[in-house]
Amino acid sequence: MLSLAKPVAETVARHLVATGQLIDEDPAEALAHALAARRLASRIAAVREAVGLAAYHAGEWQTAIAELRTYHRMSGLQSHLAVLADCERALGRPERAIDLFRGADREKLDQAVATELLIVAAGARGDLGQKDAAVAMLQVPELTSETAEPWTARLRYAYADALLAVGRRDEAREWFSRAADVDTEGETDAAERLLELDGVVIEGDEEDEESAEAIASGPGAPGAVPARPDADLAGDTEPTADADADEDEDDDEGDEDDEQDEHYEDDEQDEAAVAAVPSDDLTDDELTDDEASTVAAGTPGDDSGAATGGGEPTASGGSDTAQR
Repeated sequence: MLSLAKPVAETVARHLVATGQLIDEDPAEALAHALAARRLASRIAAVREAVGLAAYHAGEWQTAIAELRTYHRMSGLQSHLAVLADCERALGRPERAIDLFRGADREKLDQAVATELLIVAAGARGDLGQKDAAVAMLQVPELTSETAEPWTARLRYAYADALLAVGRRDEAREWFSRAADVDTEGETDAAERLLELDGVVIEGDEEDEESAEAIASGPGAPGAVPARPDADLAGDTEPTADADADEDEDDDEGDEDDEQDEHYEDDEQDEAAVAAVPSDDLTDDELTDDEASTVAAGTPGDDSGAATGGGEPTASGGSDTAQR
């Protein structure tokens, strides 16, 4: 934010810090702070990212899409594709979520981003009724890796949920167990799902029940996709003053007007970009080469032999597959 005058930069920084602190507990208030920052500094990529992530947590799907697309364009990064795909699912457009997955250069993506995008795309297959295809998509080498990564529990949980959706109950139980084994942070409700499959009923207070239900709910539920900024919102935001105070004040007024104009231009461009995304109907026969080869190969092999091969896709809603 060195391009901003010091008083403006400090105000924007306070709004961004408040956004980061409130985004999990009060998404609506976090979004209000992010929008306040955008009014002052719409040309700053981190500000547009903050608005997009806050909008996602607050359930403002269209705003989240527009802002995160703007952030990707401004920063040159593609770090929130999974969030964008989950927003498309929440808007009832699973085909677009799959298009994002197909169009991504996964070799250039961070492994965590690529994995989350895969989970959301599998969920989109489930939205379309292609449940066997969802199982096939998730049969990747990372599923049986002995090294536990931050996303391993979420991937295994999504796979277990997909197996359960096609009636493979015993295999689903095994993978819920595997997810619970590596879920040290409690990101998923794998342990509870495992007990449920074993017929164990645990009665808790209503808040606990609502929390567990939220984890397995539809797309975009808080935490459906880990929505973290690329940089710490509370990082160093101290700008340097390159001009005297009077010139800064004059520049601020002109900058704010220009920023407002660019904000509206950005939004119009983003809305046009969203509308331009193809929404062709996807059928079971339109799996990618990777998906088709995975179906033919069956479930990834592992020493335990817990899972069997996936069948030919015949047909993961909510972030029930994106949820952990």
